[in-house]
Amino acid sequence: MVVNAAELQKRLEAMNETKDGILFKIKDDPRVTRVGKFIRRYSLDELPQIFNVLLGEMSLVGPRPLPLRDVEKFSKRHFIRQEVLPGITGLWQVSGRSDIDDFEHVLNLDVHYIENWSLWLDLKIILQTFQVVLRKTGAY
Repeated sequence: MVVNAAELQKRLEAMNETKDGILFKIKDDPRVTRVGKFIRRYSLDELPQIFNVLLGEMSLVGPRPLPLRDVEKFSKRHFIRQEVLPGITGLWQVSGRSDIDDFEHVLNLDVHYIENWSLWLDLKIILQTFQVVLRKTGAY
């Protein structure tokens, strides 16, 4: 990200491509550097979160943690996704990643994961994550 990414995001809010404005997504985000685009495309930016998993702060699979800017726009019912450990990957990531432009769809995927959790579901999501990363599906 560029040095002044937070300030720049405030000016880019009008270009937000998500339907409800809760998530902030721009396909060709000018805040992301050339190196950053490469890192995101191959999901290399997720690797340091392995340390958070080892420290017990995150899980391999679960709802993705969101920036404070997004959480501040939550309604009361959105906070259910905060009731479980966040994950490096999740049902949202293997179901479309950044291509999902509606937070309600994201929420439904997270709630489905929470309500139907099993080791088998986690294993399935982890295996699908490898496929999604290798195909670079929805990564921007």
